[in-house]
Amino acid sequence: MRQIATTVIGAGAWGTALAALLADNGQSTRLWARDPEHLRRMADTGVNEDYLPDITLPPSLQFEPDLHAAVSAARDVLLVVPSHAFRQSLDAIRPHISGDTRLIWASKGFEPESGRLLHQIVEDVVGADRPMAVITGPTFALEVARGLPTALTVASADQDFAAEIAAHLHNDSFRAYTSPDVVGAEVGGAVKNILAIAAGIADGLGFGANARAALITRGLTEIMRLGEALGGHKETLMGLAGLGDLVLTCTDDQSRNRRFGLALGRGQSISAARASIKHVVEGIDATREARRLAASLNIEMPITEQVYQVLFHDLAPRAAVHHLLTREQKAEMI
Repeated sequence: MRQIATTVIGAGAWGTALAALLADNGQSTRLWARDPEHLRRMADTGVNEDYLPDITLPPSLQFEPDLHAAVSAARDVLLVVPSHAFRQSLDAIRPHISGDTRLIWASKGFEPESGRLLHQIVEDVVGADRPMAVITGPTFALEVARGLPTALTVASADQDFAAEIAAHLHNDSFRAYTSPDVVGAEVGGAVKNILAIAAGIADGLGFGANARAALITRGLTEIMRLGEALGGHKETLMGLAGLGDLVLTCTDDQSRNRRFGLALGRGQSISAARASIKHVVEGIDATREARRLAASLNIEMPITEQVYQVLFHDLAPRAAVHHLLTREQKAEMI
């Protein structure tokens, strides 16, 4: 008989913040990390010193270094890992889940090389015949861990399951909405990282608030083009999972992707900018995959294209902005 409501896979900032939120909300919650020493230090100190050093974790949060014990005892398994490690993480937990284990993920991005959305990887690895959901939206882990007001989206084809997960997350400072649109939610969460790099580049070049606002607005158009072409809904992309997440990551320096773009705009090399961030910059892989998807679907994504040229073909950031400004004039809604 299962004893744990939720096991969180991944003890970075976001995984730890979600695990702490669930535990604070009275959910029986375990946290598993790839590095057992990292997990042991958290258990000993009650703090994730590597990612959330100023946050005291709830005493009820359990730490489990054994993957089988962590997964097999849980009704729900929540993956919070970088998108490039998503399939590998699913492969690792697959032997330990049962037929009625429910899967949730709070990862964002496309699978590198294939461009697949994360729900497609879940279906590949563990099958489509179980409740599954994605948690996404405008969230910085530190603010959630501090209990600052936050709202996000839980998207699932199973609306009863989405509502249950939303209820587990909800408290006086945290509001979770539900949506049936998994595709739209995932596209919004992946493409916003590309646009955050673009906004960071523009700000690093000193182009000001007007340019940033234009990039956000036209960037939303790119998210909507790709999302709708893949089967997502415009309403989702205008909501928290799309516009909300886009505004957050383009305007606040807590965003790794924005900080990476800022470094490029200020003249740092790509390697130096990546090193300065110290954590995964999801927008780099996302740029390559979104560009590939746009080409296959015959969709124009000019901002994504220029970020791609900067990242993979050594185009100078200032030249990329010039290319955007000198594109043929046309009506805004096209």
